[in-house]
Parts: sequence; C-alpha cells; structure tokens
Amino acid sequence: MTENTRSLREVSIERLASRRYQATSTESGASIEFGQGEGLLSPVELLLAAIAGCSSIDVDAATTRHAEPEKFEVTATGNKVEAGGASQMEDIDMSFNLKFPDTVEGRKAAGMVQRIVKLSHDKYCTVSRTVELGSKVTSTIEGTDSVS
Repeated sequence: MTENTRSLREVSIERLASRRYQATSTESGASIEFGQGEGLLSPVELLLAAIAGCSSIDVDAATTRHAEPEKFEVTATGNKVEAGGASQMEDIDMSFNLKFPDTVEGRKAAGMVQRIVKLSHDKYCTVSRTVELGSKVTSTIEGTDSVS
C-alpha cells in the first residue's frame, strides 16, 4: 500500500508598482520579481521556467554525481491559446542541450540523460505532473473593504 504524504508549500505575492510584483517563499525567504514590462518575466514565462527548472534539477542532481556538464541549457516553449475568451497554454515542450566531458565519467553522465528526463516527467517533477494531471485551484478574498 502506498502512503501519501503532504508538505505545504507557500509563496506570497506583494505588489511593488503597477504590474510589478515580488513572489517570496515563506519557507526559504527567496524571492523573484515578475510582472508585465521590460526586464520582467511574465507569469506564463514563470510557469515555463518552473516546468523546465523542475526537470533541470532532476537531471542536474543525477548527472553531476558523475561529471560536471560543460553545457547545460534547457528551453521550455508553449503556445498561449485564447478561445472563447479564456487563455491557456498548450503544446509545452522542453529541449535539453547538454554536453559532458569526453571522459568515462562524462559519457556515463551523458548516457543517463534520456532516462532521467523520462523519470522526471513521469514521476519526479511536481510542476509538470501537476500541469498535466490538473489540480483544483481556489481563491479566497480576505480583508477587502467594499466601496459603495
């Protein structure tokens, strides 16, 4: 029998200026600015970064036990589709561009990449699995004063 475990994750969003926000991890305190405008990642770009970042961490953790990569680039793309007044992302794809040294250890690391990418997709990456499987999203409104 498989045991389910739960571990709450939380970020808070603070408005810094018009269309500029800061997301902060409650656990680590790390933060990132995002929004709409020059020099900012949009929320959709953050979603793509989260998907690619999750699998990147899995691949990096497994392969660097054997060799440090000479090149490690991952690109995530997707199509923003608007239909019936609603938007969503479709056809999300990740492209891994990795290079390891031409050594026994480097070849071993390179030989793991395809298997680790598949394991990340099928089992380990919480972000892409949540996107693919879907998850209920709810909203609560607190502390809003209404103006008549």
